[in-house]
Amino acid sequence: MTIPASTPVGRLQGRFGTRRHVDLRAAAGAALARMPWCHRVLLENLLRAAEPEAARAGRAALLDWLATGRSEAEIPFAPGRILMHDTTCGPALVDIAAMRDVLAEAGGDPRLLNPAVPVATSTDHSLAVDVSAVPGALATNMAREMDRNAERYRFMKWAAQAIDGFRVFPPGTGIMHTINLERLATVVATETRDGALWAVPDTLVGTDSHTPMVNAIGVLGWGVGGIEAEGVMFGVPVSLRVPEVIGVRLTGALPDGTLATDLALTVTERLRQRGVAGEFVEFFGPGVGALTAMQRAVVANMAPEYGASTGCFPIDAATIGFLAATGRDAAQCELVEAFARATGLWFDPAAEPRYTEVLEIDLAALRPSLAGPRRPQDRLDPAQVPAAVAQAVGAAAGAIPADAVAIAAITSCTNTTDTGLLVAAGLLARKARALGLRPAPWVKTSLTPGSPAAARRLARVGLLADLEALGFGIAGHGCATCIGNAGPLLPAVADAVESQGLKPIAVLSGNRNFPGRVHAQIDAALLASPPLVVAYALAGRAGLDIISDALGTRADGTPVRLAELWPRQAEIEQVLAAALDPDDVGPAYDEAEASGPWAALTAPTSARFPWDPASTYLRPPPFVTLRGAPDGSGFAAHPLLVLGDDITTDHISPAGAIPARSDAAAWLTERGEDARDLNVHAARRGNWEVMLRGLFTNRTIVNHLAPGAPAGHTIFAPEGELLPAWRAAARYAAAGLPVVILAGERYGTGSSRDWAAKGAQLLGVRAVLANSFERIHRANLVGMGVLPLRLPDGWRPEALGIAPGDTIEVALDLATLAPRAAVPVAIRRADGSTLCGHATAMLETAREVALIQGGGMIPAILRKALATPMAAE
Repeated sequence: MTIPASTPVGRLQGRFGTRRHVDLRAAAGAALARMPWCHRVLLENLLRAAEPEAARAGRAALLDWLATGRSEAEIPFAPGRILMHDTTCGPALVDIAAMRDVLAEAGGDPRLLNPAVPVATSTDHSLAVDVSAVPGALATNMAREMDRNAERYRFMKWAAQAIDGFRVFPPGTGIMHTINLERLATVVATETRDGALWAVPDTLVGTDSHTPMVNAIGVLGWGVGGIEAEGVMFGVPVSLRVPEVIGVRLTGALPDGTLATDLALTVTERLRQRGVAGEFVEFFGPGVGALTAMQRAVVANMAPEYGASTGCFPIDAATIGFLAATGRDAAQCELVEAFARATGLWFDPAAEPRYTEVLEIDLAALRPSLAGPRRPQDRLDPAQVPAAVAQAVGAAAGAIPADAVAIAAITSCTNTTDTGLLVAAGLLARKARALGLRPAPWVKTSLTPGSPAAARRLARVGLLADLEALGFGIAGHGCATCIGNAGPLLPAVADAVESQGLKPIAVLSGNRNFPGRVHAQIDAALLASPPLVVAYALAGRAGLDIISDALGTRADGTPVRLAELWPRQAEIEQVLAAALDPDDVGPAYDEAEASGPWAALTAPTSARFPWDPASTYLRPPPFVTLRGAPDGSGFAAHPLLVLGDDITTDHISPAGAIPARSDAAAWLTERGEDARDLNVHAARRGNWEVMLRGLFTNRTIVNHLAPGAPAGHTIFAPEGELLPAWRAAARYAAAGLPVVILAGERYGTGSSRDWAAKGAQLLGVRAVLANSFERIHRANLVGMGVLPLRLPDGWRPEALGIAPGDTIEVALDLATLAPRAAVPVAIRRADGSTLCGHATAMLETAREVALIQGGGMIPAILRKALATPMAAE
């Protein structure tokens, strides 16, 4: 694409050669210094990648935003790349393979369906901690991972061979966000345009809500649903309103004894209290310089937990230091600094840009923190934990206490990407080991770091042996416990849960603790820093004040408290400096990518994927079609489900193990699968039959249409019959009756999983009416052609008294639909009474309106592809 002639151009020269760049200082003038740094990146993207008229309008909108900190104007954003993981790329690839079939059958060329931008995919989300705390656990878990998922991985290899611009990182190469930081991110990329080399900001979208982790080093990226990512893949820019930006002004420095995790949990608490819902968040002020890039990554990673699209840190010396420490060459580091300084993207700690709103956080005032036991925004001081845990526990089970810690997991990209936190955990383990302390016998311990370089770093300073001695040997490189793949509990604990009413607690260094997410048998979980995870494993109980209560005893019976084990900051920094080596990262990833089992997998090479009708992993989904939106301007629908607040995407579409007595399991075992090892829902996302049967089956969901019914059930109103929701939906569809879902606040919070929206479409849901929506799920619903409606003020689903037989009338006029349009709705009760109000169409842009009018993203991509000329042989 040619750079618009009106775009001002600058030039850079150095060891990196000569690069042109968009001259932001010339484009914005004095206003540049008042713009948030993330808006400066958006401005560069517009001036370089948008059509001339869109670039002019977008520049004006960004500058006008400075007057009020708000805008209704739309701008396009063209990210330079896409990041995916196996359990979101799997469904996307199934869609693409099915779209190639539809294209071919409609007379189009399936080979034309290729990404317009590079796509990188990790395979990190299905690894389960089947075995831990024993020698060889890593090898055993990896072998089981390859065995369980060979069919899925062959499919990914087919995609890597058949689809241009698609790269796969094999199992064992780490967590996608750590890979992004250590391996993929350039901060400043190079493009060739009009025969010249251009320096451009490294930008991306990712099909995981924690994509903003890369914001820590000045790369602008955020999480989108798989449906929106498919649009970007095929040349549809992201369309967004000019983002509101919440500025978080940091001052001071973290005190000794306080870690990056504590800052991340405090930020999450503060921003959720403020009510952040999709805004950009940017950190500024003198305290930014007191944080390392890895510490910033912990905070940026938690953006979805604090409700934001991003958690941005601008480029500064910490960025350059991180690039050098992870093996990037000197020329690239020089390019990043020269480009950032020339374009106004370099951080100034004294700057006070214009923000929509500003929050202040004094780093020096922070203290050790945990969060839970059911939401990441519920920050707790250690002294508050006993009372919070007491409300969640059940009965004791013999020697196992009622507040038993069943899982202690150092897990997740959130905290394991910061090597300093791993060092802190290792130092605590070393001191505990020297005193003869061991984890309680009922605790399942594990370490699953995001980086394959972690073992080299920890081993170099002897800490890997200390962690292994306490049961925290490396059990895999993947999301594992954080995503719900914790594997089985220890047998005594699992039996006590089922037979004696034990309600154990999980403690993990992850980012989410929704009920049932970490493990199907665990409803309560505490988020904690890695060293605190080790401390709780030693104590074996969650209902104590981890700071003041004893964690165990020495051989002579004297108590050991946390203060005796906790490493000082100077100690952490000294050991961290010895642990890090720039030469670790490249070889560690090269070794992981050279996986023998991955190389041995065979895969098809045809342009169209050869589906196996007997497959229980891969089946072309019925929603891949050219069919547009349903006819008619309005509809009267039966409520399929009436739900409360905080229904997460985990509640809607589970990721963890498939229960042996579930409808999904029945479908699988009827086709010959082993009921003892059905894998996890996340690994079955290429099979719509399984995913359909798993919808809304989280045992903590209450459906107010049938409050006492089993999870995932509802009333089929015409006959008053209690059925699984998917069966009731099929009955409604067969009768030609539309359905809707009603829910409370923050509907769709949590993971970006597109299956939560695909599932709604498969259930025949025309609209979801909720008090509020989380950003990514709302966009996913739109991408699937399902209308998100904000309920009228004062309407609370659980208080409306909706009963089977009541209907919801939605006076929708597709032809006049507009962003944030008022939509008349009415509840027609079976007794003849009526409640009327006006809902709000939660559509942000004209493009989203067009998606609803056209039936969603997949029909739009297919129509565009059919209009493309056939490729020459």
